[in-house]
Amino acid sequence: MRSIFLAMCVGVSLYPTTGAKEQPPRFLIQAAQCLAAKEFLPPSSAPSLSLGYVVDEKSYPGDRVLYVVDYASRGRTHGFVFAIFLTEKNHLQIFNIQNNAKFVRSKGRVDGIDFVEPPLGGIWTQEHLVSAIKQIELRPAFRVSAGDLTKAVASTKCESYTDNK
Repeated sequence: MRSIFLAMCVGVSLYPTTGAKEQPPRFLIQAAQCLAAKEFLPPSSAPSLSLGYVVDEKSYPGDRVLYVVDYASRGRTHGFVFAIFLTEKNHLQIFNIQNNAKFVRSKGRVDGIDFVEPPLGGIWTQEHLVSAIKQIELRPAFRVSAGDLTKAVASTKCESYTDNK
């Protein structure tokens, strides 16, 4: 009897919770809005995006880089990865999109990632993007409504390497 009760307790503790999902951080929504405004997100009729992120403050000394993955499948087997430099000027949050790539998970690759549309730069850039993708896979993905992408935030400025200087 005692072992049945213990098994039931363990089973209940392993059962996924059915509460409200964690909301995406504000800066992730702002980054997605910038990606949409600069037309980096692929066209989609989906009602929401599945996004993951990680912030890197070590690879580029003195800079903060937000890596964002837009998953194209529920299984997180493929998607798009973006490198966005974060700065602030006069109380304005600046999202500067500096790289992007389309990737798929690949068992044939040593690092497990194959770039269908490679990023700008060489091996160093690819290694950093692979590292970011792997870190993001260990974290929860967030649902961001497609409707939220069209809302402009006054305290945000979007820039990218494709801007005419």
